[in-house]
Amino acid sequence: MKRIFNLGLCALSAALLLTACGKQEPKTAAASQQIVYMVGAEATFAPFEYQNEQKEIVGFDVDIMNAIAEKGGFKSKFVNTPFEGIFNFLAQGDRDLLASAITITDERKKTVDFSDPYFEANQLIVVPKNSKVTNFADLKNMKVGVQSATTGDEIVQKWLGKSNPNIKRLESATLLMKELAGGGVEAVISDNGVIKNYIKNNSSEGFRFITDPALPKEYYGIAVKKGNAELLTKVNQGLAAIKVDGSYDKIYTKYFPDTAE
Repeated sequence: MKRIFNLGLCALSAALLLTACGKQEPKTAAASQQIVYMVGAEATFAPFEYQNEQKEIVGFDVDIMNAIAEKGGFKSKFVNTPFEGIFNFLAQGDRDLLASAITITDERKKTVDFSDPYFEANQLIVVPKNSKVTNFADLKNMKVGVQSATTGDEIVQKWLGKSNPNIKRLESATLLMKELAGGGVEAVISDNGVIKNYIKNNSSEGFRFITDPALPKEYYGIAVKKGNAELLTKVNQGLAAIKVDGSYDKIYTKYFPDTAE
């Protein structure tokens, strides 16, 4: 009888244990269902994306993407990705999203789908303070630095010619500015946000920037693989939500206090 009782007690304990585990399953399952999307970004483009002292990728795009993810019920993990070739990482499935100050263009729309715009930008000309350059046309016979595969690269190619030896292409905006400081180029073309941030934090280098109406406005978008409508909807809904509740404005003011309204 004692043995039978002990067996019964064990069976009852096992049943209670299974029941208890069963009650916890929904919570565990719900937590595990929060998808983590891999986000590609070239982390040398401050203040949009860059590495802090702990080698973590931080910046405007990171905060925007994380805020969107919170609204969309998913998580985002940023992975440092070279801009030249960044779209290949997306096409191959190595990245789920791209949030790297990417300008929306008709050419890029042929291979990726973009979110609604989240940032308005324009190209600036950067030159030493003693340069006589006043507009884009003055660069005609000068050595000009651009970041490879960017819209700045495209604009200079159209103006100076694709195979013009005076165009110097480098991998990052930081390298471009170093090249300008060393006299390897006479001017640099790059996005206003990154240029203003660099000059503000490196005033001793003696650079100035020029705005030219000939350089068109651009709009950044978050890219997803062509045809991924489900993910694109999540991103657009999250972006709309952070614009409505004020989250977007707070992030914008954090990184661009001088231009925030």
